[in-house]
Amino acid sequence: MDCNQARQLLPAHADRELTVTESIEVERHLNECAACQAEYARQTALSAAVKQHAAYHSGPGHLQHRILAGLPRGGAAAGDRQPRQRWQWPHWNWPQAGAALASMFALVWSVGLYVALPSASDRLAEDVLASHVRSLMGNHIADVASSDQHTVKPWFNGKLDFSPAVGDFAAQGFPLIGGRLDYVNQRPVAVLVYQHRKHFINVYVWPDATGDEAATRVQSRQGYQMLRWSEQGMTYWAVSDLNQDELAQFRVTWGGADTK
Repeated sequence: MDCNQARQLLPAHADRELTVTESIEVERHLNECAACQAEYARQTALSAAVKQHAAYHSGPGHLQHRILAGLPRGGAAAGDRQPRQRWQWPHWNWPQAGAALASMFALVWSVGLYVALPSASDRLAEDVLASHVRSLMGNHIADVASSDQHTVKPWFNGKLDFSPAVGDFAAQGFPLIGGRLDYVNQRPVAVLVYQHRKHFINVYVWPDATGDEAATRVQSRQGYQMLRWSEQGMTYWAVSDLNQDELAQFRVTWGGADTK
């Protein structure tokens, strides 16, 4: 991907509108091109400023009265034989009406744009999924390759501001493969890697700011299964191309095991 192709995709990349494959290609280019990095930073800063400072306008109060005044009146009362008056177009103040309609269209457009924006939860899910796919495409599944939880857990010491729990579930069919560092949710996170037959499972771990326990949430994106839950002050995301039942079994195994 060259600079021209990348810059055409930067606005959609900033708004999280690209597919996972497109996002990966753009991120690869950004990692190698300082000029496009600067342009992307400028666009994301502009987008954040618009979201924070954009003005919202309501139609003027007199517009409703003008519209109501221009509507035809109801029919004559029962028994009233007076001829019905012919309705005539009201005398509009067209410049003011045009300005009011323009304000209303601007308001509707702004609301539609806001509704179309992906939620914070959707953006986070896309980040996690993109990281999972990158690890498979780049053959960078683990920084420390080991099936020993007592090797993987100490490897994170000094690299993160927290210590992730690490378990080995080989007896249940989910052996530990290793671990690595990644960057998700605007912070460094731990990734624990497990395997089931020929399928990898990436488990992303970072501290939960709320500290609340959260039940497991299931979602599917682009053929991948994703589980999210919170416990013991940590947020967990498990991602794999396993089917939903097998990944759910991994979650049950994790919950019932003694992680260190």
